[in-house]
Amino acid sequence: MSGVHIGVDIGGTKIDAVVVDENAEVLGRHRIPVRKGAEGVVSAAVEAVGTLTQEAGISVADAVTVGIGIPGTVTDGVVRYAQNLELNELDLASALREVWGRKVYVENDVSAAAVGAWKLVGGDARSVAYLNLGTGLAAGIILNGELWRGAYGAAGEIGYLSVDPMGPKDFEGCPGNLETYASGSGIVSQWPEPGVDARSILLLAAQGDARAVEIQERLYFGVASAIRALVLAYDVEEVILGGGLTGLGDSLMEGTSRVLNDWASQSAFVNSLKLVERTRTLSGHRHVPAIGAALLGVEHG
Repeated sequence: MSGVHIGVDIGGTKIDAVVVDENAEVLGRHRIPVRKGAEGVVSAAVEAVGTLTQEAGISVADAVTVGIGIPGTVTDGVVRYAQNLELNELDLASALREVWGRKVYVENDVSAAAVGAWKLVGGDARSVAYLNLGTGLAAGIILNGELWRGAYGAAGEIGYLSVDPMGPKDFEGCPGNLETYASGSGIVSQWPEPGVDARSILLLAAQGDARAVEIQERLYFGVASAIRALVLAYDVEEVILGGGLTGLGDSLMEGTSRVLNDWASQSAFVNSLKLVERTRTLSGHRHVPAIGAALLGVEHG
């Protein structure tokens, strides 16, 4: 099996490892539960890739590139502040290079997903933002054909951007952050009773529950605000929406477009940005973070 790439998505609950070809087609996949702490993360990644390569009939040395996507800020292969993995700082690239004896690319998981989304649906665009609407909210940025990390690896962490100082507070007590408006955890945090997930709350909104409808409207406002912020900050050609909340289907983009069009009607400049036209939803690609990780270090277009 020649011309293959290995990618690993390390999440808060699972590790998803894939082998892909040069066209980003998945040739093999293996998933295992994640293990936390520095030793657990490294050993679980090695185990997942070991089983994957055995099943695919290849070795790690056979891959053109090997990449890892992981939560937290990442600079030069060092992961910091991945709290859900109980990692304060880990030189993951070096740790895996010692095991596999080869270069390993390591990036923030949403940045890795941005590479995957760009490869899969970006077309001829050279600058795109991938907005991940999942348990949390963050974006990965591609500028002029290259992944943009920022000075300290925090580019795209717009979930911490406050859009309303009087808005609902996040788990740290910060008011009006985008992640509270437009993420699964944020939606749940706004619901007064425990034990209800985001999907159930949005189902109640579809049934006309007043509290749930209010949260749903905040979701549309939050997604629209994130799109506007990404276009204004980076002037990307496209914003690609991905993550679990895109499972809402057409209703998510319809509600978000309503907000964007309302802003456009009030401002000639905002209207000129063509925010609705510059936004698309990624659908049918469930392994985007792992695929993107596999393609780290590969030139696109």
